[in-house]
Amino acid sequence: MKTYRGDRTIDGIAVTVDGRPLPQRTDIAPLSRDGFEWSYEGAAPAQLALALLADHLGDGRQALALHAGFMRDVVANFANEWEMTSSDIDAALHKAAA
Repeated sequence: MKTYRGDRTIDGIAVTVDGRPLPQRTDIAPLSRDGFEWSYEGAAPAQLALALLADHLGDGRQALALHAGFMRDVVANFANEWEMTSSDIDAALHKAAA
C-alpha cells in the first residue's frame, strides 16, 4: 500500500509517495503552471488530484476522467499537512461513485 503525504515547508510545497517526490504528470494534462496546491478548488489542486490518481490507478486516462471530482471532494479539503493511503483513495473513489 502506498502512502501519499503533503506539507507546506519553508522551501515550499512538498508532496511525496512513499517518501519520493510525486511527479506532477503534466504529460497527461498541464493543468497548472504553478505546481501543486490544496485546500481550495483551482488549477493547482486539480494538478495534484490528477497526479495522485495517475500514480494510484496507473492509468492516465482514468485519472484525467476522475480528477475534477476528486479535487472537489478530497484535495480541496486537505489541511496544511495531510496524509492518505491507497486505501483512502479507493474509499474516496468508491464514495464518489455511489
